[in-house]
Amino acid sequence: MVTAIIAAAGQGKRMGLKRNKLFVPLFHDSIIVQTIKTLARSLWIHQLIVVADPKDKVEIEQILGQCRLTKPCQVVAGGSERQYSIAHALTVAPDSGLLFIHDGARPLIDEETIEKVIKTAEMCQAAIVGVPVKDTIKCVQNGRIVHTPDRKQLWAVQTPQVFEAKLLKAAYRTADEQQYLGTDDASLVERLGVNVVMVEGKYENIKITTPSDMTVARALLAPPTLPPRVGFGYDVHAFSQARKLILGGVTIPDHAGLAGHSDADVLLHAITDALLGAVGMGDIGQHFPDSDAAYKGISSLVLLGRAYALLEDQAYEVYNIDATIVAEQPKLAPFISRMNQNIAKQLNISFKQVNVKATTTEGLGFAGKKEGIAAYAIVSVINRG
Repeated sequence: MVTAIIAAAGQGKRMGLKRNKLFVPLFHDSIIVQTIKTLARSLWIHQLIVVADPKDKVEIEQILGQCRLTKPCQVVAGGSERQYSIAHALTVAPDSGLLFIHDGARPLIDEETIEKVIKTAEMCQAAIVGVPVKDTIKCVQNGRIVHTPDRKQLWAVQTPQVFEAKLLKAAYRTADEQQYLGTDDASLVERLGVNVVMVEGKYENIKITTPSDMTVARALLAPPTLPPRVGFGYDVHAFSQARKLILGGVTIPDHAGLAGHSDADVLLHAITDALLGAVGMGDIGQHFPDSDAAYKGISSLVLLGRAYALLEDQAYEVYNIDATIVAEQPKLAPFISRMNQNIAKQLNISFKQVNVKATTTEGLGFAGKKEGIAAYAIVSVINRG
């Protein structure tokens, strides 16, 4: 039986907050919830005890209820020092099996490390996790260096720290009797003359203490960004004297419009096709067929927004758009900026991420003969997971 005791009674004053740092959001959960869920999922841990500041106890109990854990978990009030908090937890912890002590502010602990330190403690009574120091360490007194210890012998201590229950409780009783206040659980066990085995952990198992630690933790927990995907779109429409010319959601005055079931915005149709193509969702005709009366005369900005909603459902967002309108007439330069802004607004991106251009075919082809307008578009999208 392995009982995890989670130390969560600190206030985290170095975070500069007015409340317990463990309630700070870390992606979808708070720091303490991340830690609790990680330990509760472990195959090696059978029950949990959370040590909370007395004023946070009710809130943590509510959090545990929302987590719907499948393993027994209780909350006990902590003390003024970490050692006193763990001592309170030991009063309700079992007298047999292993006690697994872990900082609530270390949410990045992983299953491999949990397994390794528990297996070691099973064989050796006492085991803790740490990593070799990377920097040279100096012993300083009154601002002067007095000693440089051999770096090869120095380890930075982390949690979890795992001990046989009887051993840890004996160590705490002795420390209380002798009024000794240690900096970690292992230091109390060492005073009994018991060898504590160091298990190499991972540098990623950081303790969140300062705002910069939060930055590191978020970077380590962030889902991997998938490579960008690219889609290509092309569309063409013939001129129609009976319609207004609309390109990029902008009405172009004094010129024939384009024939089509919707508003025939050839530029937006090409961009919409490129969007759908980038994520393998077919084309505009598949989602908004011209056989459906619901789309008759509809603004292509609306269709673009609906296509983008399909991408958002798959956690995609647009990175950039490059599009070209091919038309002999009219001159489109005065309208390009508004087109960029319309497209950017519909896709919830910056207008700097949209680049619409216009060109002619020097009199060649159907566009050169002023029979209609074509548009090409390339869109790149990224998945934020």
